[in-house]
Amino acid sequence: MTSQFSGDPETIWLTEAGTDRNMALLQDFWFIDRRGNRWDAPKASIVNGASIPRPLWSLVGSPYTGDYRRASIVHDVACEYAGGDPARRRAADRMFFEACREGGCTAWEATVLYVGVRIGAWWGRATNPEAPRGVRLTLGVGDTALQQDFQAVSEDVLRQGETDDPAEVEARTDAALSAHTARNSAIAAMAIARFVVP
Repeated sequence: MTSQFSGDPETIWLTEAGTDRNMALLQDFWFIDRRGNRWDAPKASIVNGASIPRPLWSLVGSPYTGDYRRASIVHDVACEYAGGDPARRRAADRMFFEACREGGCTAWEATVLYVGVRIGAWWGRATNPEAPRGVRLTLGVGDTALQQDFQAVSEDVLRQGETDDPAEVEARTDAALSAHTARNSAIAAMAIARFVVP
């Protein structure tokens, strides 16, 4: 089965207290994945691209631009529906990869974007409404670390070659995240050991 979007989304920017980032859907919007599953973003859903952490926007682009705009809408809603359920979040992330491809992204671009949403879930910042927003001149320490983690994991995943299989991209990303976490833990342990007095 081939994947498809319902068409182009109809949205309106919302003006709210604080930083304006949210949009509301004016009509139902959906995506059907390769297995025939329909991912609905109902009329009045609020979307804001939060599933890709803002510190990564300078690397991958904001969710409001490029060929993954439509994918970011159905992914935002799917992440909201997933709540804290890791299996449902993973399914939403695999769908995001497919939706990026359907939206016009290359396999390479969809993989990088997929790693971005997985890093967001891994860092726990993707759904944090209190994450720093607004105009800033510099990146915070956490932002820089997030970008470095993203770049390291993306390079590990892409080094294995392109694939159009979301399950394979997921497996490669999981392995790269695990390896990256182990490397960071070993480095932190060595740094702490240097300061321990025998």
